[in-house]
Amino acid sequence: MPTKTLIADAKTRMDASVETVRRELAAMRTGRASLAMLDGIKVDYYGTLTPLNQLGNLSVPDPTILTIQPWDSSVLHAIEKALRQSDLDLNPQNDGKLIRIPVPSLTEERRKTLVKHAHKNAEDGRIAIRNVRRDVNEHLKKLLKDHEVSEDDEKHAVAEVQKLTDQHTERINEILKKKEAEILEV
Repeated sequence: MPTKTLIADAKTRMDASVETVRRELAAMRTGRASLAMLDGIKVDYYGTLTPLNQLGNLSVPDPTILTIQPWDSSVLHAIEKALRQSDLDLNPQNDGKLIRIPVPSLTEERRKTLVKHAHKNAEDGRIAIRNVRRDVNEHLKKLLKDHEVSEDDEKHAVAEVQKLTDQHTERINEILKKKEAEILEV
């Protein structure tokens, strides 16, 4: 049953592409505080780049503020530096024990830029899904050529892969639509 194995592999790889797009879009800033915004930030902690969420307690006390309370207060300045160097346009405020990060509302221009960026991320995900489809279809053609599967099995498998491609592309479109509405919400 090589076609079933190929289809299962295609589904797994397409699911991974959708999950990657979902994660990237969740981390995108929208004007309301979200811990997902800080997921990609790494802090130089004694010479090692460490994810921010491993250095202290992160919380969202209200929709416009993020707080970070590090377990080791000596890392406060490193966290502040990492936040300032990130592309999130955030201005952390350090009071010696806690870092407060006000999340300002987005300007119209910044919203449009973020929507373009979201569309680019979604398109990258759709391209990854189409690449998986192409790879699987090439394997199916090779199996047919080597007489390991019948023409009917190959045609059914190609149709199944196309159906998977359409489903996963639609999932990415839904995720993008939700994120776009969230970004443009004033």
